[in-house]
Amino acid sequence: MKIINLSEQNSIIGRFMMELRDKNIQKDSMRFRRNIERIGEVIAYEISRVLDYKNVSIETPLAPTTVSVPADNVVIATILRAAMPLHDGIFNYFDSAGSAFISAYRKYTDATATDIDIVVEYMAAPSLEGKTLILPDPMLATGHSMELCYKALLRNGKPAKLHMAAVIASQQSLDYLQQVMPADATLWVAAVDPILNEHKYIVPGLGDAGDLCFGEKL
Repeated sequence: MKIINLSEQNSIIGRFMMELRDKNIQKDSMRFRRNIERIGEVIAYEISRVLDYKNVSIETPLAPTTVSVPADNVVIATILRAAMPLHDGIFNYFDSAGSAFISAYRKYTDATATDIDIVVEYMAAPSLEGKTLILPDPMLATGHSMELCYKALLRNGKPAKLHMAAVIASQQSLDYLQQVMPADATLWVAAVDPILNEHKYIVPGLGDAGDLCFGEKL
């Protein structure tokens, strides 16, 4: 698996990340969602640079010409709920893509909330056979939700290409995904953090992305 860490190069993503992490700025849920969406747009642009292309003939008001456009048949498969703003940012650029939706949530299995399972309950997806699958998940803590969602999506066919997109990933999740995801897959991530705490949250991270986007859940 190839990992593209966008924080290793200077870009406007640094500003978006600063606002997402800052405990005072992130209280503005509208701005928090928009910053994740903007990171999705940057990642979508980066993904667009490695797709296959074809020439298309068109007529302008003055003369015929040709334009090079992506040839890939793209499907964006979003993990509910926190990934919705990231999906929207990617979808802003790949606006003709198909969409798939899959639920995955962490379920603590002990009283101290240190051991977790990832539960996948729902999926709605088109055929993925031979397509280019973009799988966004904003926070990759252990990497298990990404793995399980990808395996569930394979029920609808094997994609020709897999691109994963994340805002923040722990080093642990990257090490794990290197072992379990396809060797030719690519993970695009805006920042990599070093550790997980005892509750499997990324540190320094930014908190619970879903709650910051959409409000606290029971």
